Amino acid sequence: MSTPVEEAVGRHGIWSVGLRAEDPERRGERAEAAAELEELGFGALWLGGNSAAANAAPLLEATSRVVVGTSIQSIWQHEPAATARAFADLQSAHPGRFLLGLGVSHAKQVEQYARPYTALVGHLDALDAAGVPGNRRLLAALGPRSLRLARDRAAGSIPYLVTPEHTAHAREILGEGPLLAPELGVIPETDPDRARALAREFLELYLTLPNYTNNFLRHGFTEDDLRDGGSDRLVDTLFAWGDDTAIRTKIDAFFEAGADHVALQVLTGEPRGALPRKAWRNLASTLA
Repeated sequence: MSTPVEEAVGRHGIWSVGLRAEDPERRGERAEAAAELEELGFGALWLGGNSAAANAAPLLEATSRVVVGTSIQSIWQHEPAATARAFADLQSAHPGRFLLGLGVSHAKQVEQYARPYTALVGHLDALDAAGVPGNRRLLAALGPRSLRLARDRAAGSIPYLVTPEHTAHAREILGEGPLLAPELGVIPETDPDRARALAREFLELYLTLPNYTNNFLRHGFTEDDLRDGGSDRLVDTLFAWGDDTAIRTKIDAFFEAGADHVALQVLTGEPRGALPRKAWRNLASTLA
């Protein structure tokens, strides 16, 4: 049986750093893109990178139905009291359309990083005290402890850079109720060499971050798979690339593994802050 959050986000969403970008000169472009994505039928827009509740406001104002979520807001860089105020403002202006996605980021990127699980529990306690309801927040959970926390203290999980196998594992831990909405990179490229080159370019940063590499090792990959930009096996498991049928088949594999919703990050080789609107239109046609 579907939950209110699951019903709100639908089956497919768009994950984008570009939609989060704070350049005021591009605000109109982002608003226009958000409105088009809503019309194309995507149920949720996920603000990529260390996004904040404030980044969601312009997109919510430009649309009428689509859900907007952070993916993720770092617990180290945003105080719970300020988050609660921003959440309350968005909830008042756009009831039920904002989801607070939270995560612990990475030791290499956060100076004060220490005991991340304990820090996350404390952050959730503070959000509880400040009035942010558990059923409007999601955790970027990868490992078993964090997934259990997403089950018990949030509406579910929004894991990033994962495989169908991880999705099946996450569903087993979460059970039937919580939302499971993994991110998936989509590369609309049929040439294998070009597609894998784009994937490896994207993976370069993530293969230096233990939170991700340890997760790959937990789910059947080896140290050899992590070398030289990632093996073909790693790349082909992590990304949907190829023609429309191949991309749809990969997306469907996540649903078959237990996902309720898949957040699709389209990678075209453009800078990460770009808005690949033509590719989004083509993806919507593929999913129709």
